[in-house]
Amino acid sequence: MIEVSHLTRVFRTYKKQPGFWGGVRGLFHREFEETRAADDVSFSIAEGEFVGFLGPNGAGKTTTLKMLSGLIYPTSGSARVAGFDPTKRENAYRRLFALVMGQKNQLWWDLPAIESFHLLRAIYGLPADEFKKSIDELVALLDVEKKLNVMVRELSLGERMKMELIAALLHRPRVLFLDEPTIGLDVVSQKNVRSFLRDYNRKHRVTILLTSHYMADIKELCERVVVIHKGKKIYDGALDRLENAGGAKKKIITFVPGVGSAFPETWQSRHGETKRDSDGKFTLSVPSENIVAVSQEILSTGPVADITIEDVPLEDVIAELFTSRA
Repeated sequence: MIEVSHLTRVFRTYKKQPGFWGGVRGLFHREFEETRAADDVSFSIAEGEFVGFLGPNGAGKTTTLKMLSGLIYPTSGSARVAGFDPTKRENAYRRLFALVMGQKNQLWWDLPAIESFHLLRAIYGLPADEFKKSIDELVALLDVEKKLNVMVRELSLGERMKMELIAALLHRPRVLFLDEPTIGLDVVSQKNVRSFLRDYNRKHRVTILLTSHYMADIKELCERVVVIHKGKKIYDGALDRLENAGGAKKKIITFVPGVGSAFPETWQSRHGETKRDSDGKFTLSVPSENIVAVSQEILSTGPVADITIEDVPLEDVIAELFTSRA
């Protein structure tokens, strides 16, 4: 459904020198710098896949989505979405995809959402029966029937995002680009949006490319992720294998010494990095294969009031991956 081949976008920006004379000099001699927002990015996504698109701020995620949407042109490389070339911006192509950006609105601020939906129906030329069927389904899934006639500016952030999703899906797109759709939402609203996207993807087999800095979004929705850093792709594969891409698989062991324990403040495990908090809690980061040995070492040293073993958070794994590629 989506085929990206060596996609590159270079932005050329003017560097203005400070002060009045710096502006005057700029009239005669200008200095520019080039930034590769996307640098030789290649990947392919099959129909119906829900893929996470990860990277730090400025990595090139939004730039890539905009190139796939036809909003900006690539400097080099090519992309095909459902057989279309996005740079040609054909009407047939614009009817089969939708772009939702968490920080930009497509609904009219001073109109009720339903008015914007009717306008979008006219823009896309949707038949009345098809429009009603889509509206009824989406409103029911997102539970916003009582908010359709409320001014968009009077809706909460979570309610506005739900309306934005309805507007994007009215014309039944085959491809959905989501750029930070849950940004700024509270925990309940994030959960509702994730639940809706998961169910809609399974029911309609819409191909979805999602960018998000909330790892809960990625964990709950995506089995595969593409990671880019400084414009370059550094990982493309299953989410459950991403940990290996950042280095050796590790576990976090946290324990609180019991009464009369023999754990001094400077105690260090022989098998991994050990830190002690001000409240007396010890935290160890150890390779998975050393879990049994470390647990035995802890229990043989002294009594323990509490102990937990957990995976390294995905955020830390990705941060380590970025650091190793810096």
